[in-house]
Amino acid sequence: MSLTLEAPVSAPERGMNRLDSLSDHLLSVLRRNGADLARLDVPAQPAPGEDGLWEDVAVPQARAKRNAWRNSVIDAAQEDYLRFRFADLAPNQKPKTLRNWLDSLVEAKKSGARPDTLNMIVPGNIGTGKTAAVMALGNEAAERGLWTLVVKHATYLTWRRPDSAPRNMKAWEIRKMFVECDLLILDELCGEMDVTATEFARRETIDLIDARISSGRPTAYTTNLGSRRNPTTGAMGVVDILGERLLSRLESSAHLVKVLGPDRRKPVQPLDW
Repeated sequence: MSLTLEAPVSAPERGMNRLDSLSDHLLSVLRRNGADLARLDVPAQPAPGEDGLWEDVAVPQARAKRNAWRNSVIDAAQEDYLRFRFADLAPNQKPKTLRNWLDSLVEAKKSGARPDTLNMIVPGNIGTGKTAAVMALGNEAAERGLWTLVVKHATYLTWRRPDSAPRNMKAWEIRKMFVECDLLILDELCGEMDVTATEFARRETIDLIDARISSGRPTAYTTNLGSRRNPTTGAMGVVDILGERLLSRLESSAHLVKVLGPDRRKPVQPLDW
């Protein structure tokens, strides 16, 4: 009697992860039982303190956080900014201030403390380099082990509506993700809003900001608007759109970094249409 053996099913077909994406717990179990991780194609893990990481952030988690950051940048259609670092910023984009703030966030995360300066507000006119500055901050933060995400304010509000989020995510998953990340970059606060916000937009924005402030999670905001209505031009401010309560809550725990300068996107010679 002959016995026919079926070909073994590969690990990916069985839904298993690649070995280099195993959890730290399972890797530690393998080590304790004498497994030679080098022979298992698991890359050597740097000692704590290397690459700016700390004991609670192992290399696999750091890699996952960098991927989460990259995915959020892609979702925000900001891939061009992935190359930016503090060294690429001009003095008017305040790289030293941003670096010092990031240092304080990393130290607070390592010690489990609440950051002294919880939020950073980066206002400025269109094209002055606000987004480039905070994207450099995000790139550096992700490399140092912080779970960092970026989203435009208007996009967040859209994703919070039923069946509007990317990758088949639920509205509650969107809120959870952006509330719980270590550092959130909320780009273009009140962007595309030239009237008082709807009840939905005000409620969702207050909920997001309040949740992050209450939990001690830092947020960087960019905006083209002033805090209040411009008395000269009559242009609306953040308070006119979202209300005094939100602005007061935000300003009480924030540091202001104004990015001033000419519009970098403006052509040298006017275009003749």
